Amino acid sequence: MQVRHQPYGTLPDGRRATLFELDDGHGLRVRLTDHGAIVVSVELPDRAGRVADVTLGYDTLEQWQHNAPYFGATIGRYANRIARGRFTLDGRTYTLATNDGRNHLHGGRRGFDQRLWTAEPIQAADRVAVRLTYRSPDGEEGYPGQLDATVVYTLTPDRTLRIEFTAETDRPTVVNLAHHSYWNLAGHAAGDILGHELWLAADEYTAVDDELIPTGELRPVRGTPLDFTQPTPVGVRIAQVPGGYDHNFVLRGASARGAAVGADADPGALAAGKDTLWPAARLVEPRSGRWLELYTDQPGVQFYSGNFLDGRVTGKSGVRYGRHAGLCLETQRFPDSPNHPEFPSAVLRPGERYRHVMVHRFGAE
Repeated sequence: MQVRHQPYGTLPDGRRATLFELDDGHGLRVRLTDHGAIVVSVELPDRAGRVADVTLGYDTLEQWQHNAPYFGATIGRYANRIARGRFTLDGRTYTLATNDGRNHLHGGRRGFDQRLWTAEPIQAADRVAVRLTYRSPDGEEGYPGQLDATVVYTLTPDRTLRIEFTAETDRPTVVNLAHHSYWNLAGHAAGDILGHELWLAADEYTAVDDELIPTGELRPVRGTPLDFTQPTPVGVRIAQVPGGYDHNFVLRGASARGAAVGADADPGALAAGKDTLWPAARLVEPRSGRWLELYTDQPGVQFYSGNFLDGRVTGKSGVRYGRHAGLCLETQRFPDSPNHPEFPSAVLRPGERYRHVMVHRFGAE
């Protein structure tokens, strides 16, 4: 197992970015950069041993600075949407940047995905990792309180990528950090993901309005095109979903308020240390045989089918990414939770520690 690093380019303010490479020695190789704590690539072999990069993205640092789709990004302070860019906490109303129509999306106009993080490579006998930290000042993008955020990317020898977010604050605030890779297990240049088979550990989803803002209602997936309780090709019912999939699914491993319910807990859920994680998703690409299993400690997972990709984004090796060229599985607190007290809380107070773990297992069958 190895961790390597090399210069990745210079930002407009003169600071230099670094590219890190994590290799588990068993076929999984991940590249990431301290610019935005972004995953640049994930390379995996298929059932015949052929290796492909299975995430959408760019070749150069300059391209990553114009990353409108949020390829591979660390999202913060708040992943997903906050209605009208406003929320009230302890009787005070805060106004955030509105960068998605009338609403706030993925941390604002310049979220954590466009900040230079401080990186520390870690090499041990049983893992390789990179720890990245960022201090977000009070008032950044409208959020209250200074937030000290950390994300650790870790590879272990069993083709497992573990992502752990933590954060602390000096004033009450809201936080919902997330990872935003676009997966195409056939390879980033292989076309659309409509043939991928998806299973989600979710019997409900958060209903949304026509701006993708939750109404507060949890609806059952049974009998709808959002039912992935059995492995189902993504494209089979996508035409029945206006605009495509962009929904938060309520995971069985947590109650509507985020408390563990135990019955669905997987005691061998590939958690490092003493983590208690629950199954969230399994994704299979039948042609290559590659699969991805996702576990988390969060109450929700956003399934996004790359609806806004339109062929105008030129990615790695000059590939133009068309509609549904990749899909995202973002474990998270629910969208717009600061405005829905009935949802799992996203409030962080001084003396508390925010924590979010997601574990990806990869293989080929």
